[in-house]
Amino acid sequence: MDAATTGNRTSLLNEASGLAEDLAALRHALHREPEIGLDLPRTQQKVLDALTGLPLEITRGRRTSSVTAVLRRGAGPASDTSPPVVLLRADMDALPVHEAGELPFRSQIDGAMHACGHDLHTTMLAGAARLLCEHRDRLAGDVVFMFQPGEESWNGAGIMIDEGVLEAAGSPVSAALALHVFSGLVKHGEFFTRAGSMMAASDQLQVTVFGQGGHGSAPHLALDPVPAVAEMVLALQTMVTRRFDVTDPVVVTVGLMEAGTKANVIPATGRFHATIRTFSERSRERIMDLAVRLTRAIAAAHGLDAEVNYVPGYPVTVNDGSETELAVAIIDDVFGRARRLDMRHPLATAEDFSRILNRVPGTLIGLGATPPGADPATAPFNHSPAARFDDGVLADGAALYAEWAIRRLAHATAEGYAR
Repeated sequence: MDAATTGNRTSLLNEASGLAEDLAALRHALHREPEIGLDLPRTQQKVLDALTGLPLEITRGRRTSSVTAVLRRGAGPASDTSPPVVLLRADMDALPVHEAGELPFRSQIDGAMHACGHDLHTTMLAGAARLLCEHRDRLAGDVVFMFQPGEESWNGAGIMIDEGVLEAAGSPVSAALALHVFSGLVKHGEFFTRAGSMMAASDQLQVTVFGQGGHGSAPHLALDPVPAVAEMVLALQTMVTRRFDVTDPVVVTVGLMEAGTKANVIPATGRFHATIRTFSERSRERIMDLAVRLTRAIAAAHGLDAEVNYVPGYPVTVNDGSETELAVAIIDDVFGRARRLDMRHPLATAEDFSRILNRVPGTLIGLGATPPGADPATAPFNHSPAARFDDGVLADGAALYAEWAIRRLAHATAEGYAR
């Protein structure tokens, strides 16, 4: 690594640190007014305001409050091929969680909270846009900034793909990067990622069992759905341990179970919903088939009917090996090897950035935003009403986004595979 390159990277990180006050102000504004789902008008306007005056080609989503911004490369040598294109993604939506505790910038919207750190992601990407516009002359291609609503089970990435985000620059995206902050699990300022499966697929199993109600004292005169539902829940757990390889795990968690109104009344129906997490497409396809067959068979064995729906959610988040290797090298160069954690196993959480990675080679990077002094092992985790994310990582995220874009475009040009 030559001195000029090292100096450029140091300068970029220093510039990001110089934006810290502005970044914190934007993050706090987003946090005060969280919005849920695909329609985020106030959030969208804050992003547009943050990008005002920058040399970007900006479009808004037709079906969502998304923002897509394209930064064209600076003056460069003429070429017969289209310049390479990279994509940087941040999600913008909040969760239906009522914020606990007190903050100067606490959510002002009852029942809504940025409990997953998307306000930080959005702020980091806006910061990266400012940095890259200042260093446009260093870009060997074009950059697409993807500000996405509806990550929390709303298929926001899928909608933006349908609306053309991957072709927004006129040429297909060559590679993609996303960051995700964590309020616990890892130390403040610690980066982590891995090649291959990074996060799980997330699907739902929804089962309703139909019986015949009656008096609790005479179950033989009714068709009780409760024992069947209970058997299904236990059988699903047994099936996971007996039909799937422990080195390719499957997680089945029943989060909703309902039946009845009173102790001495046999209900006519019972139902449960389960979330199912898998780490490979093979296991995902198998559990889709086996879970449906198992629950229907148990219902039939009890003489009952069942409506069984397997609802596909987000696919496995799979990081490309080469892209992850490059991202890790950049983290080590810019922040130092001590700031990176070796990640041995994937997380059972899910991400709809997986939809981008199904189309484009890229990687998802985790970043610890645990408040300084808090124990990552016990700090309230993402989605908790008590989750806290520290502003101190905002500049780091913005710098990594920007540095990766510059390096990845240069790499694409050197490899000669602009697409």
